[in-house]
Amino acid sequence: MTAPLRIGFIPLVDAAALIVAVDKGFAAGEGLDVALVREVSWSNVRDKLNIGLFDAAHLLAPVAIASSLGIGHVKVPIVAPFNLGINGNAITVSPALHAEIMEHLDGDRFDPMATALALARVVAKRRSRGVEPLTFAMTFPFSTHNYQLRFWMAAGGIDPDEDVRLVVLPPPYMVDSLANGHVDGFCVGAPWNSIAVDRGVGDILHFVSDVLVHAAEKVLAVRQGWAEKNSDVLAALIRACSQAAAFIEQNHAETAQILARPDRLDVDAEVIRRTLDGRLKISADGTVRESARYMLIGRNGAARPDPVQAAWLYSQMVRWGQASLSTDALRTAMGVFRPDIYDQVLGLSPATTLDGIGAFAGPPFDPDDIVGHLNAFAIGRWKA
Repeated sequence: MTAPLRIGFIPLVDAAALIVAVDKGFAAGEGLDVALVREVSWSNVRDKLNIGLFDAAHLLAPVAIASSLGIGHVKVPIVAPFNLGINGNAITVSPALHAEIMEHLDGDRFDPMATALALARVVAKRRSRGVEPLTFAMTFPFSTHNYQLRFWMAAGGIDPDEDVRLVVLPPPYMVDSLANGHVDGFCVGAPWNSIAVDRGVGDILHFVSDVLVHAAEKVLAVRQGWAEKNSDVLAALIRACSQAAAFIEQNHAETAQILARPDRLDVDAEVIRRTLDGRLKISADGTVRESARYMLIGRNGAARPDPVQAAWLYSQMVRWGQASLSTDALRTAMGVFRPDIYDQVLGLSPATTLDGIGAFAGPPFDPDDIVGHLNAFAIGRWKA
C-alpha cells in the first residue's frame, strides 16, 4: 500500500535530499507517494507543518526547537530524525560595504574575527558621521542565519540589536533587496549568495563554515504525535532521504539538473553545481573560493542528528533574549534531534559527528555548561 505524504520545502540547495528522494524514485521505492510543496517563507512551512497541512517539512533547525518549546508561536512538539544539511550559509554584502570592510581590515580577509573588527570600525565611522545604521537581512528570527550573523558581529564588539538593523526576508527576496539598496548585506543559504555574486550586486564575505565549523542547518521535521502514529512511514522516509543523500554526494552534476527545475529551485544548474562542489565564485571579478565543508549533505556523518547542535542553538536563543534558561528547556531542545530514530532505522551503531560546533570565538561549547558559554561573551541579552 502506498503512503501519500505532503512535504513542504523552501527553494534552497539543502532541500536536495528530499527533492532527490522524490525525483529519483527513492521515496516511491520505499512505498511513499510524496507531493513536494514549494513555499516562499519559513513561517508558511512552520504553520502548515504544525496544523497538519504538511506531514513533514524541510525546516530550519532552530524553528523545530522553538516550536517544541512554544516560543515565538504555538507549542507543537517536533521531531527531527534526519539532518538535511550541515553548513551551507554565507554572509554576502554589497560591493560598497565589502570595499569599506576591506579598507578597514587588519588581517586575513577570510578570518571572521578580522572582518568583524573591520565591520565594527565601519559602524563606528558611520555613527560618528550621523549616517543611518547598516541593515542586514536574515531569514527568520529563529534561524541559524540570525544566530550566525549575531555571533560574528558580537565577536567584533558590534551589538546586533543596537549598532545595526537586522530584518527578516524570505530567501528568494534577498538578492533583489540587496540590489535595490534595501539591505547592505545578508546571511542566507545556497544558492542565493551565488546569485547575488553572479548578478554583480554582492560579494560573499564569509562562508558560515568560517564562523562555525559544523552547524546543523536544516532538518527533516515531523510532528511528534505524527511520528509516533506513523513510525513505519517515517522510517521509509528516512531511508529514502538517506539513499538520496548518498546519491547526491556521488552525482553533483545530475543533482544540480534535478534541483534546477522550475518547480524545484528554478535557478541555473551551474550555480547549484558550484554549491555542491564547495567551489563558489565570491565576487564579480571571478575570484573563486573552495571549501570541502561549505555544505555537507550525505558525508562525514552529516545526516545524523546531533543533540549537541540543538543545545548550541538553544543557547543562542537564550543569549539573545528569545528564551529563558532552564534545565527542562535544554532537555526539550536536545530531545528534538533524534539520533536514536536515525540509528534504529538505518541499522547503525550510535556514533557522533566528526566535528563539534567549532566556533571561531569563545571557549569550546559544552552543552553541560550553558551558563559558562553565555558568560564567556560580553554582548548579549541574557541575564542570570
